Amino acid sequence: MSTTKIMRRVFLYAGLITGVSFINGCSSNSEPTSTATSETVPSKPRVALIMKSLANEFFSVMAKGAETHQAKHSDEYELVVNGIKDERDLSRQVSLVEEMVASGVDAIVIAPADSKALIPVLRRAKNAGIVVVNIDNQLDQEILNNEQIKIPFVGPDNMAGAKKVGDFLATKMGGQDKKVAILEGIRTSFNAQQRLKGFEVSMAEAGIEIVDSQSAEWEMSKANTIALSMLSEHPEISAILAANDSMALGAIAAVKSAGRSGEVQIVGFDNITAIQSAIQERKVLATADQYGDQLAIFGIEAALKELRGEGIGENFETPVDLVTKDTLEKE
Repeated sequence: MSTTKIMRRVFLYAGLITGVSFINGCSSNSEPTSTATSETVPSKPRVALIMKSLANEFFSVMAKGAETHQAKHSDEYELVVNGIKDERDLSRQVSLVEEMVASGVDAIVIAPADSKALIPVLRRAKNAGIVVVNIDNQLDQEILNNEQIKIPFVGPDNMAGAKKVGDFLATKMGGQDKKVAILEGIRTSFNAQQRLKGFEVSMAEAGIEIVDSQSAEWEMSKANTIALSMLSEHPEISAILAANDSMALGAIAAVKSAGRSGEVQIVGFDNITAIQSAIQERKVLATADQYGDQLAIFGIEAALKELRGEGIGENFETPVDLVTKDTLEKE
């Protein structure tokens, strides 16, 4: 998608993106960083952005997007950026929320590593009077209802995005006798569940059989190992659908190791830089772009609206688009 088209899409969400500020850089050791001083204006709200693995390019891009946008509005609010080294490190993410509550932030914008495990600590944050906004991976609605708390979700329809990718793959496979495998994300994460459903629906509609589906927990190395096993056990596999681009990169290495480069199609989700190059080189067929560089900004602006007492409702859907070689060449 061209820069002009992306900006047009972003403009549609101008109700959320009106003025965002970001003072802090992203810390490589998962600790909050801050450049705020005693001269900081007390009335400026302080927002904590808590993400998943900063080793994943998607989340480093998310942080940079927030930083770039804030640089133009540095007098509006302060921001502390945090992340965990491993997307499975739930206890560390819980600790980060507790630390931000103790430090007295006004709002927390979080991409939870788990859709259920973070809810208790986020409830405590809300009880402390802190505004909480959920981005990227949606919290479990049933548990939120049971806990009688409301946390707005700002993010894409992951099922719809995965279905777009799966549908495109189906059009390129040429026949209903094909077999595919799926590399899932962390199974307790709502976005992983929704991407799996999107893949499953698209394959069912195309009459393509899913012969194996396993969780590689969003990780490239684990995806490589699992994909190699899949290809060995099911040599009839002609495509691998990966629920994020890191796992798609692992699948690329597995396909090469199995001596099946050019035979097994691969699709992903997130549109990270390495996958764009792989698409251009025809190592990956397609991915989904959920505009990671804008996603934190959507959430931050939603938090600022909540702090102003304006509210955004329970959910706000952000864009997700198919990315292929053709769309990249049109940029």
